[in-house]
Amino acid sequence: MANEFASLIQSDLASLTNAAADLSNATIAPAAQFGNMPGQPGQSGHQGGNFSFATSMREALNKVNNDDAMAAQKMADVDAGKSDDLVGAMLASQEANLSFSMLMQVRNKVMGAMDELIKLPL
Repeated sequence: MANEFASLIQSDLASLTNAAADLSNATIAPAAQFGNMPGQPGQSGHQGGNFSFATSMREALNKVNNDDAMAAQKMADVDAGKSDDLVGAMLASQEANLSFSMLMQVRNKVMGAMDELIKLPL
């Protein structure tokens, strides 16, 4: 029984060693070359290799802020009697709320990933 476990452990160790060797020999391309190539769907205004996570987050923050400001303006117009589009104001408010909630979920996932990276042994 002990010999079976020892042979299983040795075979696992050999496969892990081979996988690590394959990874060390692989050429890793910069992530910037994969982001938003011309003609790809899902472009968000980045030019070629100028894609970065910080820029994407900044754009998302600006969009959420603009959505919130637009919803607040629509609600203020309805409150002041300048507009009778209550449904549009409520929809804009809900859209801003959902955008903010989604942004907070992304933030929480990023912070969780950073915590996991910090915990990794070196």
